[in-house]
Amino acid sequence: MNTQTTPSPQFYLTAPAACPYLPHEMERKVFTHLVGPRAAEMNDILTQGGFRRSQNIAYRPACESCRACVSVRILAQEFEPTKSMKRVLAANSDVIATEFAAQPSSEQYSLFRRYLDFRHQQGGMSDMTVLDYAIMVEDTHVNTRIIEYRRREEGSGLEQRPKGELLAAALTDTMSDGLSMVYSYFNPALERRSLGTFMILDHVRRTKALGLPHVYLGYWVQGSRKMDYKTRFQPQEHLTPRGWERFDPSSMPESTHD
Repeated sequence: MNTQTTPSPQFYLTAPAACPYLPHEMERKVFTHLVGPRAAEMNDILTQGGFRRSQNIAYRPACESCRACVSVRILAQEFEPTKSMKRVLAANSDVIATEFAAQPSSEQYSLFRRYLDFRHQQGGMSDMTVLDYAIMVEDTHVNTRIIEYRRREEGSGLEQRPKGELLAAALTDTMSDGLSMVYSYFNPALERRSLGTFMILDHVRRTKALGLPHVYLGYWVQGSRKMDYKTRFQPQEHLTPRGWERFDPSSMPESTHD
């Protein structure tokens, strides 16, 4: 497979495979490589066009009979948390979020493994080894950081790596128009904290502080209950055949999933 950098990216199409979100559906993806000096620029353009990044690959669905996957981005500067989201923020007031270079650790992998074993036993990532995890974090040619979320411990100050239990982590790309949440995971035993929601709220806060407009959440899959949570963060835009359009939440049943 050709991975040379060229003035224009070369795109490839995967073979059909079983869809991980919708039963009885088959998925295909179109993808290209994000390498070389223009990788960050291409990541911006492709993400704004509905692609997602995985390591040094940018991909988007190219399914023949289904259009359920919809790219979603939060309008960060207009966002205000709901009452339930404010409760999530209060429940995690003891959490310290610290941003680091995209470097893996054994502590991260232990939490990542625990998350996969609880939440995604049958998923495509279920057999990822510590080496696979390291590649997922490190194999990037764009501005990628990892944000660790730890329980504050007495004595934790402004040291380089705060003390306290690692509760969650997010692999995040910084782009010209916002933050893209590439992958996040958390301790599944701490359900009352709603850590998945908390990390999204933290990314909205970070995006506001940067003065940027968008938090990219990846794909909302219509008909997949485990993706319903993405539509809770309003206002947001969905990428349609007409371009990015403001989503009307009244057009679908209200979801209570965190």
